[in-house]
Amino acid sequence: MEGQNFSAYVPFAARWPLEIHLVPHRHVPDLAALSGEEKDELADVYLDLLKRVDALYPTPTPYISAWHQAPLDPVLRPSGYLHLQLTSPRRAADKLKYLAGSEAAMGAFINDTTPESVAERLRSVTVPASPASPALAGLSEGASA
Repeated sequence: MEGQNFSAYVPFAARWPLEIHLVPHRHVPDLAALSGEEKDELADVYLDLLKRVDALYPTPTPYISAWHQAPLDPVLRPSGYLHLQLTSPRRAADKLKYLAGSEAAMGAFINDTTPESVAERLRSVTVPASPASPALAGLSEGASA
């Protein structure tokens, strides 16, 4: 998904069966630094993304929304930026991912999905209609989620 101010994509080396990153097009340190237009679009894009995740399976999909923001320390702040990592341990309608020893102990994750297949599934799901929003009007489907 790509809007005027935000893009969502499935990372190349995703750790989880369902992992999507949502990033602003402009480098900003935190939510407070977003403009009013960016906040409006973020609300619409984020809700659309959550609806797509929930529509992948017949029952609600558990997920973790990890919002990353720059640290407050003035020395470290320039190296941080706002972005979202949305993950779910669900790998099929009736299966959850459990960490193997190599994943839990060594950080060497094994994923039985490809970013391309997850992105295609997210693009192809039908999401419930919501009131027309000017922020979503500019969204286009690309190679991202």
